[in-house]
Amino acid sequence: MIARAYTVAFEGVEARHVEVQCAVTPGVPAFSLVGLPDKAVSEARDRVRTALTSMAIALPSKWITVNLSPADMPKEGSHFDLPIALALLAALEIIPKDAIEGTTSLGELSLDGTIMPVIGALPAAMAAAEEDRTLLCPKASGAEAAWVGAAHVIGAATLADVVRHFTGQSPLTPAEPGEVIAPAFARDLRDVKGQERAKRALEIAAAGRHHLMLIGTPGSGKSMLAARLPEILPPLDPREALETSMIHSLAGLLTEGGISRSRPFREPHHTASMAAIVGGGRRASPGEISLAHNGVLFMDEFPEFSRTVLETLRQPIESGEVMIARANAHVTYPCRFMLIAAANPCKCGYLSEPARACSRAPVCGDDYMGRISGPLMDRFDLRVEVPPVSFADLDLPASGDSSAEVAARVAGAQALQANRYADMPGTRLNSDAEGGILSDVATPDAEGRDLLTRMSERFGLSARGYHRVLRVARTIADLDGSDTVRRPHVAEAASYRITSAKET
Repeated sequence: MIARAYTVAFEGVEARHVEVQCAVTPGVPAFSLVGLPDKAVSEARDRVRTALTSMAIALPSKWITVNLSPADMPKEGSHFDLPIALALLAALEIIPKDAIEGTTSLGELSLDGTIMPVIGALPAAMAAAEEDRTLLCPKASGAEAAWVGAAHVIGAATLADVVRHFTGQSPLTPAEPGEVIAPAFARDLRDVKGQERAKRALEIAAAGRHHLMLIGTPGSGKSMLAARLPEILPPLDPREALETSMIHSLAGLLTEGGISRSRPFREPHHTASMAAIVGGGRRASPGEISLAHNGVLFMDEFPEFSRTVLETLRQPIESGEVMIARANAHVTYPCRFMLIAAANPCKCGYLSEPARACSRAPVCGDDYMGRISGPLMDRFDLRVEVPPVSFADLDLPASGDSSAEVAARVAGAQALQANRYADMPGTRLNSDAEGGILSDVATPDAEGRDLLTRMSERFGLSARGYHRVLRVARTIADLDGSDTVRRPHVAEAASYRITSAKET
């Protein structure tokens, strides 16, 4: 008789079903594991054998064969330990076969039978719900997986607990969804002295998820501004939280007993590789742009990043997803993020400061900012110069609105956009609007259209730049509570396309 258990193998954020078949037949004593396993899966034989021995369960002197079906799909990771153990226990008639056939399981076994947490519990719960199966996972992963309301999730601490559950001696209680609560307004916008124009640009970027470029001398507050952006963004709604957490689950970042409703804020170092930023590696893991999905990707010292890395960002910024091609698979990850880039005006950083003028101006600035290509620069909706703050300004009392006040305005603007695009799949915020949708919602009045036409002729806006001005103007109108886009909204939006930086 063949016993069957079920688990999953991961391809991007998708979990593909795997059937674990176990047969115990007469023959030379051996434990054979087939089905294209990698090294971690092959080593499961020793972990399972030792875990069963710790429970005083001896394997029979027979030929044990475990097949992972479909056999032509690569199997990676240590989460196959638990389903292999379940299939073997069912084949030995220690637990009922029909009980485990209605269960999808994953978990790594310690030598003493403890079930260790693994990555991917959230996508596994989605897959189990689709097949109407119960998900059995490590107890530490239960709070994360239970967020899938359609799935029945149980978490177990040890293999002995699993045996007692399936034999009816001590049934396990269902896991409850857990949520990690982040401290509110830990970093306030009022901590940044001056920089009112940059704060305004930050508010606009947050309201419509627009990409923002900050250019200024060292110490002018670019990083401080970016670090306070998460505080003015509204929390993730349940759908966004599930999307984002599925990626973080695959990356092993959900380690605090649940998922967070705070928007992700990723800030990779400028020495990060292509695989680290875009995704890739042996397992085609998600990169920083996918880990920032529905959140913020802050790239400080933007021109210092590899030119190859920067140019690779162009397509994900437009499409909101990235495909990682491998010989045996093409893995697609979502990456709809807000890009905040910070840069000095030149290599030494003081090109625009009269008191510390750059000795190689203007060549130094042209060479440094020239590392950012025109097409990539054209994808920034907002470009803001951040001037240095004088010592006298640092002694002044805090000014401007607090993060809580700005967050309230941003939430109001996003609520307007949610109502506007409720019946438009794929469009959530103004930055997503394109084609006929953009024309319907962001066409300015006569005065605004005339201003935009003259600006396009004067500064040679590309078609992409023209549409991005319209999107920003629509967001400014939303912050203003206006149903129509008027000339002042267009004027402010257009001002963020005109800087002393490299124009396109």
